[in-house]
Amino acid sequence: MSIDARLAELGITLPPTPPPGGVYTPVVIVDNMAYVSGQVGFDAAGKMTTGRVGSDLTEEQGAAAARDVALTMLATIKASLGSLDRVKRIVKVLGMVNSTADFQRHPAVMNGFSNTMVEIFGDAGKAARSAVGMGSLPYNVPVEVEAILELHK
Repeated sequence: MSIDARLAELGITLPPTPPPGGVYTPVVIVDNMAYVSGQVGFDAAGKMTTGRVGSDLTEEQGAAAARDVALTMLATIKASLGSLDRVKRIVKVLGMVNSTADFQRHPAVMNGFSNTMVEIFGDAGKAARSAVGMGSLPYNVPVEVEAILELHK
C-alpha cells in the first residue's frame, strides 16, 4: 500500500507545505539519507500552533502539537522528494519541547510525533529519538522536530 493510500485510509490530510523560515534547505539528500531541518506544526488550515507546555498547554495539547509537526514534516518531505513512498524508514528524531522549567515529561509530548509516524509507516516509523526541553522555540511554538530518514535506493 502506498503512503498516500495509507493516509487516505487513516483519514489524514497533510497541511500545506510551509515555506522555509530562514536561509536553509528543508530537506538535504546525501546518498540514500534525507536530513530534514527542524519543522514546526501547522494544522490543516495552515495555522501555526503556539504556546509553552506546562503553562499555556497541557501535556496532551503538547502531544497534539507534536502530531501536527509530524504531519507538517510529512508535507515537507513529500514536497521535497515527490513521494512519501521514497521513505524506507525514519532513522533518528530530535524533538525539542518549549516547556516550563519544571515540566519533565518531554518524551510523552514527543509520543504525539512518534505515534503518528508509526501509525503511518508501521515499524519503519519507529526511530531512535531524543526528547529535550527548551526555554523557548521560534515563534513560541510548543514543539520543533528534526529528523534523519533512510530512502529506498
